[in-house]
Order: sequence, then structure tokens, then C-alpha cells
Amino acid sequence: MSFEIILVFIILGVTILLFATEALPIDKIAFLIIVALVLSGLTSPEEAISGFSSSATITILMLMILAIGLEDNGVIDLLTQSIKKLKILPMVLMVPVFMLISASISSFISTTAVVVIFIKIIAQLSEKYNFSAPKLLMPISFAGILGGSCTLMGTSTNLLVNSVAQKLGAEQFSFFEFTFYGVILLAVGIVFMTFASRWLPKSNNNDLTETLVDNTFMFSLTVKPESKLIGTPISDAKFYKNPDIRVLKLIRNDIVNDNPGPNTTLRVHDKLVVLSDVKAYASISKEDFRLTAENELALPEDLDPDHEKDTKKSAYSYVELLILPGSEFIDKSFSEIKNLLFNVARPLGIQNRRQFQKGMRLNLPKIIKNTNLQAGDKLLLKAKEEEIKHLYSINNTIVLMHHEEDYNINPYKRIISLLSLIMVVGLAASGLLSILSSALSGVGLLLITNCINLSKIYKKVNWQIIFLLAGMIPLGIAMHNSKTDIWITEVLLNFLTGQNNIIILGVLFAITMILSGFISNNATAVIITPIAITLAAGLDLPAKPFILAVMFAANFSFFTPMGYQTNTLIYGTGVYKFRHFLIIGGLLSIILLVVGTLLLSTMLNGL
Repeated sequence: MSFEIILVFIILGVTILLFATEALPIDKIAFLIIVALVLSGLTSPEEAISGFSSSATITILMLMILAIGLEDNGVIDLLTQSIKKLKILPMVLMVPVFMLISASISSFISTTAVVVIFIKIIAQLSEKYNFSAPKLLMPISFAGILGGSCTLMGTSTNLLVNSVAQKLGAEQFSFFEFTFYGVILLAVGIVFMTFASRWLPKSNNNDLTETLVDNTFMFSLTVKPESKLIGTPISDAKFYKNPDIRVLKLIRNDIVNDNPGPNTTLRVHDKLVVLSDVKAYASISKEDFRLTAENELALPEDLDPDHEKDTKKSAYSYVELLILPGSEFIDKSFSEIKNLLFNVARPLGIQNRRQFQKGMRLNLPKIIKNTNLQAGDKLLLKAKEEEIKHLYSINNTIVLMHHEEDYNINPYKRIISLLSLIMVVGLAASGLLSILSSALSGVGLLLITNCINLSKIYKKVNWQIIFLLAGMIPLGIAMHNSKTDIWITEVLLNFLTGQNNIIILGVLFAITMILSGFISNNATAVIITPIAITLAAGLDLPAKPFILAVMFAANFSFFTPMGYQTNTLIYGTGVYKFRHFLIIGGLLSIILLVVGTLLLSTMLNGL
């Protein structure tokens, strides 16, 4: 083993550890990989930054812009309204029907965006028709992943594997080249999840709806110096007897009273941590209390939503913001988030699902200020009506509101946006243009017709994914330059000597699937693809079945909630436990491993 191979393994090990522990944001990890490769000499500086100019990276960027155009111009909303019109079917039929719709859409649109749409639809339908939402959400997430694996543009993983394989001399895939195999695997997944859904959590009170619509938050209030309640017992406050408001703690001079009784006397600058829904919070007297604002910049009067003059001039709305994996708000404290949203909205409270569910003892004083957000948490924001539109441009968050978006949609732009998607798919599928060329043409059409605004696009693109791809692609180059892929292949060949080619293909499928359950599926694809191609060459077998094994297996990370962003998203809603992914997702992974290996083995010579 050469020194260069050892260096690659060190970088790979640290990368996998950082991805698995989420110690750093994925874009920061990717950038540090580039730095490490340059400083170690494993790649030239030009090779280290080649990921930014990779066809896969640019193609994914163009597809992101197309998706944003579809959303901004009402195509996604049109799709949502169409799905809502579906008649409620028996659960045995509802699961496969919704899975099929989710998979079909995910073949051409971001899987995460599709699952977000279905979360909102299912929450509303389950509340109206009183069915168990958790029995639908996991099947829909899994179907989105399976559907995205059916076409070349279905997921970023497919595009990335195709790009890496091309650079290593493999033949590129056409748009629908592996759709036949993907559809069979999708059918297997639909049949399995239709039967397995009966073992998913049953909810008589619509747990999912409560998770997304439940508006109970923690607030930190401070007694104002001019309050009439100073010197009176806390029970004199009008909100104290409100059953929807619960006083959790009272903090005075950094001394915590864990159980303030009704006779506890209020003093100036006392801090109350309360648990309340939005409606009840709005009834709390702003003359007596203000939101605690410790160690943060004071809001100017024209931006302060509690300021009397401003309140008279503008209308405000309470907005609930769900934090998704990859959000810039993750691991940020409440005070830091207030500063990030300084010119847009005023954070009022936090809904921390883990603390509520586990009954953890709250870390006081300054709980609100020091509570760091994680995926699945919610923020309650107060914003001017005209500023709410900016909240929709925040990456990796969902705006949850009790009313539909009321933005004026231009029918002309909606039609052009839909036609641009059809054009991209048609050109790429027919082979007239590559996916990159067709995606560039689609974005060009949106720009010419003013259907998108680049200044808004810059804010809405998920740049973390772009940096992840740009950082991981040169890592694959480093593996090839240092001959690490050859070394690993030789070890595998020695270990698998005498085994049937189907067994070797299955082992590759399994290794990829297991790795993608704990780190990014894109990162897994970049690491394993060079090994797969070298392994095929060592066995004197065609490379395509080995490349497809990596492509499918990297996507099929069903057995952990962190393997795919949509799994993390539905796990964050609180309606599932880890065991649901481990048992049901694990069984589906095993079945797909066997079926996928047998399917792809038909592409091997002599079989």
C-alpha cells in the first residue's frame, strides 16, 4: 500500500466520520475535502476544483432552477390541487395509488419537493377524512426514492454516477436506459409497502396533522417595567388561568423557579418560559410582557412587530417554519436566528419536538436563547404580509400556514414553465440533446420569457448540494490518480475468489447500500463508482451492471432515517420511530438487494 493510498483512506475516513456524525455542514465538509486534496498533492489544483465545472454539477443546478420556476409559476400548486381532487379510497388501494403518483412525479422532479407536497396534502386529507396519515407517509417517501431511480434525471445520484463513470471511460447512459429495471424494483416496493403499511403506526388523532398543524410553542417573556402586574401574584395575569397556556419556569436574577405557584409575586424583569399555542399567545397582554431579547440587537421601531405605530400601519401574520435537514438554521441558537431574520421576520417561539416528547428537564435559565434548532423543529415567526414571500426563499425549510398561498399566478408563465419541463424531458429522452444541453435550453426559455428572476434564483438554489458535488467529484479523481480504486478492487477480488459473478455483484450492491444508509448517497456514489468499474474490468465483465448496482443501491437507503433527505424529513415529523425504518425499511432493502442483483445479473455475459 503506497503513501498516496494511505492519504486517500485518511481523507475518506475523516469524510465518512464527518458525514455520519454531522459535525459540520455538508458544504463545509465538501470544501475542506478540496483543500485537503490540494495540500496533500493527491490532485492538481485544477482537478480539485473540477467539480464546479462538472457536467453533473451544472446539470443538477439547471434542474434545480427549472424546479424553482415550476414552483414560482404555480405548476407545483396546480399539481397539488389536482392530487387533492382524488377521491378517498380504501387504505389498501390508497397506498399503492399514492405511491405510484409520487414515483411518477419523482422521475422528473426533485424527490424532496414531491414529498413536501404530499406531506401537506396528506395532513389536510387525513384531518378531513379521518384516516391514519402515518400509514401513507413512509410509503410515499420510499416511492419517491424508487421513482427517482427510474430515469437519468430522477435524482442527482444518477447524474453523478453517470458523470463519474464517463470520466473513467465508461459508456454514458441514455435517459430511459435503465427504466425497465427501475420500474420492476418500484413495483416490488409498492407491493411490499402496501402489505407492510398495516404495521406502520396507527393514529386515531392524526399524529401527522398534529405535528404539522400543532401550533404549541415555547416562548420566553419578560415583565416590562411599566407592567401593572409588578408586585401582584402571577395568578392575576389574565393568561394564567388559560388552559392553553402553561408557565414552565420563572427566572429571576438567573435563579430558576422550576414550579412557580399561583401566589408567586411578579417583579420587574422577571422572565417567564411559557408553553402556548399561537392563538393563546396572541391574547397575552403586550402592555405587561415583551419577548425576552437577551444578547441581541434591538429591533428598530419600523421593524419591531410589537411597536404600536408600526402595528397600525401594517398587517402581520403568524408563520410556522419547519426546519429541514441541511437548513442554515440547524445548530443555530434562537438569538442567532433572530439576527439572521433581522430584516424579514421576528422569531417568537420554538417547538422542539425532542424535549416535548421525551419530557426532558429543560435547560434553564435562558432556554429559548440557548436552544439550538435541529431538523424537525419549528419556529413561530411574526412577519408583515408583504415580507412572508421572502420566507419561501429560505433553503431547506417549509412554510406551514393555515391558509393557502395567495400570490398572483400568471397563467401564461405557468404554461411556459410546464412546457419547459416537457421540452427538457422530450429532448433528453429522444437523444436529440444531452440532459445538460436540454436543461440549459429549458432554463434559457424561462429566462427569455421572464418566467424566472435570477436574483431570486440565487437565494432559492440549494447551494449545499452544489458544493457537496463539487467537493466529492475530485475525491473520486484522487482515488483514481492514487490507484486506490485498483487496490480496493484487488482486495475484493482476493476475498471473493471462486465466487459466482452474481455473488460479487450482490456484495457490491450490499456494500453501497449499507454505506449510503449513514452518509450522503451522493458521497457514496462517488466513492464506490470507481471501485465498481475497476472491479468489472478485473473480472473481464461489462461495467454497466456494476455501475447500475451502485446507482440503485446508493439511492435505496431505506433502513435509516438519515440515509435520504426525505426519510429524515418524515422522521422529523415525530410520527415514526427509528425501528420503523430499521425493520420495514430494512426488509425492503434486503428484498430490493436480492431482486436488483438478480435483475442486473442478466446483463452479465454468459448468464
